[in-house]
Amino acid sequence: MFNKVALVISTLSAFAFSQQVGTLTSETHPPLSIQSCAAGGSCTTESRSVALDSNWRWLHATGNSTNCYDGNTWSSSLCPDPATCASNCALDGADYSSTYGITASGNALTLKFVTKGQYSTNIGSRVYLMQDENNYKMFTLLNKEFTFDVDVSNLPCGLNGALYFVEMPQDGGKSKHSTNKAGAKYGTGYCDAQCPHDIKFIDGEANVNNWAPSPNDTNAGTGQYGTCCSEMDVWEANSVSSAYTPHTCTVNGQTRCSGTDCGDGDNRYGGVCDKDGCDFNSYRQGDKTFYGPGFSGVDTNSKFTVVTQFITSNGQDSGTLSEIRRFYVQNGKTVANSYSTFSGLSDYNSISEEYCTAQKELFGDTNSFQERGGLPTMGDALGRGMVLVLSLWDDHAVNMLWLDSDYPTDGDASKPGISRGTCSTSSGKPTDVEANSPNASVIYSNIKYGALNSTFTQ
Repeated sequence: MFNKVALVISTLSAFAFSQQVGTLTSETHPPLSIQSCAAGGSCTTESRSVALDSNWRWLHATGNSTNCYDGNTWSSSLCPDPATCASNCALDGADYSSTYGITASGNALTLKFVTKGQYSTNIGSRVYLMQDENNYKMFTLLNKEFTFDVDVSNLPCGLNGALYFVEMPQDGGKSKHSTNKAGAKYGTGYCDAQCPHDIKFIDGEANVNNWAPSPNDTNAGTGQYGTCCSEMDVWEANSVSSAYTPHTCTVNGQTRCSGTDCGDGDNRYGGVCDKDGCDFNSYRQGDKTFYGPGFSGVDTNSKFTVVTQFITSNGQDSGTLSEIRRFYVQNGKTVANSYSTFSGLSDYNSISEEYCTAQKELFGDTNSFQERGGLPTMGDALGRGMVLVLSLWDDHAVNMLWLDSDYPTDGDASKPGISRGTCSTSSGKPTDVEANSPNASVIYSNIKYGALNSTFTQ
């Protein structure tokens, strides 16, 4: 699956990723409650919060408001090299609502797509669930389930409301890298299986070397280094299409990459991470009436519950991940995930090693997922602990066509695996989506985790 091949993010022109801490705007994490559930369905409320990713924040000179990063370029005077930049520049706090369109109330988090502030316009956002003021909450989900409610009714073609887990460091890398003074409190340490190069600070150093401004995004660019780690995409969706996808890596935890290890461009399958993943998208699996506005399985015109179970081979927390199951609850009814309609895949409505192998063979895709350890390796990452990410983004690389349209666009749409949704191949251009759907939004709520079959009513 073409899954965030180049996760390029539109941000405020004056905002970037930093390691020093500024004092011009106070940092107050929006509170968000979640629940932990035991076998039998007894749930305990946890008072948590969310922190904005560092890539969105204002990066300015320590002691004054001069931008260290402006538009999609670095200040040549403040950031002539990685170490000097880290010393000169400070990461500031965030006005979550007014600047970023992020609001939380009780157990619900709303992410707005375009927010016009007093001085600039923000596009999308990415936040992390916190354990406390200075640490991300770590989830270990083997032999467990993770459940949340979502409203995607206001997400058109070209947008992705994504909820997923990545193997980031709990403190954002602060203890490992002495030049990182900001830590998890300010959203540092991001990584994913795409080994993104757009992250402005990696391992406590500015990613200024060989920085290239994006040709089609006035706020983004790419540097010499990428940042890699295993990724479990529990939910990537808009109102038209959805997918869930594990991505494995041969490295443990957040790892800075360069050259071949990043798997860039034509070397996509030579890097340390599986960028394609093993995805389950009902439309791509041939069921074109299961998920969408007014559809018979999951009706995206209204809120619904998403349940994901991480099944182990021996039914124990210490077991090997053998299956990732998915089902939904809507209007009081439990809805089983759809089955593939294709011959050779029709026995599958969940992700297993057998499904992944059969899907890759039928679709003619490279099985980089299995080459990098498959489900057992994904389970190892889940066992070590992963950070919950909640985001909303548009795609400057391929317009989100890998999620909701025919992709590749020159492929035969009648061939299994090419069609992923009903959106036009001309849809999803960021300039169009940002102009025509600025008020788009996604609402995540009622997050629960715990023993299997404990987080929902059947």
